[in-house]
Amino acid sequence: MENNKSKDPLHGVTLLNILDQLVLFYGFDTLGELIKIKCFTDNPSIKSSLNFLRKTDWARKKVEELYIRTLPKLNKE
Repeated sequence: MENNKSKDPLHGVTLLNILDQLVLFYGFDTLGELIKIKCFTDNPSIKSSLNFLRKTDWARKKVEELYIRTLPKLNKE
């Protein structure tokens, strides 16, 4: 049988899961320093961040890129 497993690290991972893992790993303070967007610096919450990221492609792309760079660290835990 042929193995059709995707090589895309984001395949099957929801934005909520990405955000949860990044917040657990970095916290909102560090996320706000790494990615300068208000949803991470001004009264941050998962819900408000999800709302913003779902509407804002450039911000979601930055979060996804950080998640991909952070994956090796997350997998070590």
